[in-house]
Amino acid sequence: MSADVKVSTRHALRVLRPGSFRRYIIGSAISDTGTWMQVMAQGYVMSTLTNKALLLGMANLAAGLPMLLLTMAGGSAADRFDKRKILLATQYVQIALAISIGLLIMSGKIQIWHILGFAAVLGISNSFEMPTLNAFVPELVKRDEIQSAIAVDRAVFHGSRVVGPALAGIFISAWGAASAFFSNAVSFMALIIALFMIPPRSRGTAEEEHKRASGIKEGFRYVAKDRPSLAMIGLIAATTVFIFPIITVMMPLYVRLVLGLGADRFGLLMGASAVGSVIGAIFLISIPRKKRVSFMMANVGIVACAIFSLSRAPSFYLATALLILNSLGLAMNFGLANTIVQERAPDYLRGRVSAVFMLSFVGLMPVAGLGITGLSDLIGMRTALAIAAACYAAIALTVLARVRRECSQPAVAKTPTAETPAPPIAAAV
Repeated sequence: MSADVKVSTRHALRVLRPGSFRRYIIGSAISDTGTWMQVMAQGYVMSTLTNKALLLGMANLAAGLPMLLLTMAGGSAADRFDKRKILLATQYVQIALAISIGLLIMSGKIQIWHILGFAAVLGISNSFEMPTLNAFVPELVKRDEIQSAIAVDRAVFHGSRVVGPALAGIFISAWGAASAFFSNAVSFMALIIALFMIPPRSRGTAEEEHKRASGIKEGFRYVAKDRPSLAMIGLIAATTVFIFPIITVMMPLYVRLVLGLGADRFGLLMGASAVGSVIGAIFLISIPRKKRVSFMMANVGIVACAIFSLSRAPSFYLATALLILNSLGLAMNFGLANTIVQERAPDYLRGRVSAVFMLSFVGLMPVAGLGITGLSDLIGMRTALAIAAACYAAIALTVLARVRRECSQPAVAKTPTAETPAPPIAAAV
């Protein structure tokens, strides 16, 4: 996006004109709502089968290990093949998983090992779906509309978090946990229909198509040599290790053991926290390039303070307010980090760059899901939350401070020369 383009709500809403992006957004809104219903229901089912936070983290481990191994292969496939077909295949797999686990719950035969097994298969599917989706959205709009498209996409995604968990709480109370899984299976049809209505990507020049098939290493090489992209990966990695396990893994136990509440209040709590994510995603529309890192550093402070205060939250209402602030900061930082990476990535390399970006989230989740949860079992949940908040603030602020000037400059999508060896990505992060 040119530095001269004034980002506004009207400019952002241009991406919703009739066309491929609008079809995708409509289908995604329905499908994401079903997905969040299943996420909430699975956490609730797991919390009824065990009181150990570590076992809840095992579900993330089961899903995360395949993603750690296969996400780069998924990103490479997204560059080489039709993204629509990859996404269609992953939707079919996830429909089958949702129906299968719903039947086990309805029959009363569900056990923890069932959930872990299905999580592993879902991890394989997500290894191809997540980098493909991340690279798919920028292809549906012009390059100077990428920030707006990501903002709208994130707003819809987080908006579904408001509806999905609340609906799941109602469904679980009325018809049992299996109904949330069956509802998710049906919701996938909306995105499948949208994908069938989107035309395939136009083929590029022979040179560009050759570059699309150049291999996984090119994604690592590009990110390792592009400091802003590498810093964004570092930021998301810190968020993954210290913050996401608290929200995605430990919250069912936090609600039940610390606040002493049930499934209905848990659904309302998670739905209310999504309000902050929606607001944060909408704010992405109007943030100018020169102020991105300043906003991101402020968001780090908001998230750290919210998690620390959550460790001392005495009531449901205070916990709800803190989760709203936390999700606002997380949504803005994830969206801005993704915008910076996507604007800088060359078109033919976007799938693999997206895969590297997603590895900072999904690749670390197996470790992150066990780290804070295991610490919580040892020293108590409240103390673990306070430690996580402090560590996150120190690392994230340091990473952002180092690229503040570079991120304020217009992005130039370059590919590093093959003759110059890149440092290992893990060491660089």
